[in-house]
Amino acid sequence: MKLIKEHTESVKYLVEEKLGKGKEYFIEGVFLQSNLKNRNGRIYPVEILDNEVKRYNDEYVNKNRAFGELGHPDSPTINLDRVSHMIKSLRREGDNFIGKAKIMDTPYGKIVKSLIDEGATLGVSSRGMGSLDKKGDVSFVGKDFTLATAADIVADPSAPNAFVEGVMESKEWVMVDGKFVEKDLREMQANIRRASSKNLQEAKVRAFQSFLSKIK
Repeated sequence: MKLIKEHTESVKYLVEEKLGKGKEYFIEGVFLQSNLKNRNGRIYPVEILDNEVKRYNDEYVNKNRAFGELGHPDSPTINLDRVSHMIKSLRREGDNFIGKAKIMDTPYGKIVKSLIDEGATLGVSSRGMGSLDKKGDVSFVGKDFTLATAADIVADPSAPNAFVEGVMESKEWVMVDGKFVEKDLREMQANIRRASSKNLQEAKVRAFQSFLSKIK
């Protein structure tokens, strides 16, 4: 499956005063869109996105486990040390899915709060895994689509991301023991495990050379 990321700028900030608790910060707006060709040439059929949002709400939002990060993560795994906010609600309105997220008092959450206080313009980026069915100049997201998060917070949602998207989509990810693992890395590890003790060092060298060739 491919790592799929989408950006949106349709969010607003909410700062609420809580008696005895100081300020609480939220972002709210369109987190996901369906039945619309987006700037990346992809379309999310509404029934696919609707089903996945229901699962995401049941398994994550309703259990206070729906986290997002600050920046552009390069994997489908949520990095808890980079979490900046918790998604509190995600609901459908027509073909759009409106989300609300509370900015947390984590190190990265404090950065987001400072940015909001300083008047910064921020956006959100969804992150998920799924197959793509290309038809002409449009790629349709498949039924296996799975959300990693409905919203990461980003500073450049309208900036050109062709290079980043190209790198991310060139990778294949597979589920191993309940976690997504980059396919090339998994195959590399499997080759090392299959090697006999006599050829083990040679297998490690080949694996390392293959890794270096991919990052040049």
